[in-house]
Amino acid sequence: MPRLRDFIELHFVILLWGFTAILGKLITIPAVELVAIRTLITALALWAIMYKARTPFWLGRSIGLKMLGVGFLIAAHWILFFAAARVSSVSICLIGLATCSLWTAFLEPLFTKKKIKPYEVFLALLIIFGLYIIFRNETDFNSVLGLSMAIGSALLASIFTIINANLVKKIPSTTITCYEMGGAFLGTVLFFPVYTMYFAEGNQLNFNLIPMDWVYLAVLILACTVYAYTAGVRLMQRISAFTMNLTVNLEPVYGIILAIFIFNESSQLSPEFYVGAGIILLSVFIYPVINTVAERRRKLQKAFPEEVIFRKD
Repeated sequence: MPRLRDFIELHFVILLWGFTAILGKLITIPAVELVAIRTLITALALWAIMYKARTPFWLGRSIGLKMLGVGFLIAAHWILFFAAARVSSVSICLIGLATCSLWTAFLEPLFTKKKIKPYEVFLALLIIFGLYIIFRNETDFNSVLGLSMAIGSALLASIFTIINANLVKKIPSTTITCYEMGGAFLGTVLFFPVYTMYFAEGNQLNFNLIPMDWVYLAVLILACTVYAYTAGVRLMQRISAFTMNLTVNLEPVYGIILAIFIFNESSQLSPEFYVGAGIILLSVFIYPVINTVAERRRKLQKAFPEEVIFRKD
């Protein structure tokens, strides 16, 4: 039975996730170097937690390589995510990330062989309409590039979330994340040669952290990653999956509100952005509600087919 303090902590966890993009913009080193540091320290911290809790680590070569491979996707997701916030704004970055449910609606049937649901197609089209309104009169190249990168980041997030949904049925979640953070670090390091040759300023890596960067990094790694992750898993033991998914949709809302206060982004955003963002957020919020109603109706039809048919007639 969830308590009031559980719901308060859940909203605090979502607030921390929304704060991630802001920290990515505040930290002065580039996105690739930031992801390398974040994933390395997070992997080590999770390994220490697993060692203390005596959580199983080695699960075989095949499963280990699969989880490391998912880490490569996470690395690319975070690099695009942080880069999008740098190139454009935190608000635009978070709106692009909100399209994750759009990608999941189309990709999950491909991975799980489930049928595409009509209401998911409708909501996906609604999100596309919201993006069209934002893009329609947008002439700033950085805003267009930032939103495109954030949408790409959402696509990758959708893919590894679908894969993790299957892995978590067999493997402890802490083990999965530890492997994936290690894979994300490895993937980032392997990307260094290409990055320094074509993308890095001055064709060299930049790990020159100023004193405040260490403070922001500590908050990003310890609070927004290690604590928020472990707390989220713990809260799932008391709070229903529906409530969790519905509340997670507040992440872009909290992030945009924080960005408006911290970076004064309201003065940089057009009225079309707010209209389009409102449509996207509306579709994101109503998706779990419609999905739950549809699932209950499907179970009712399966349990009482004759009664449902009679009512239809």
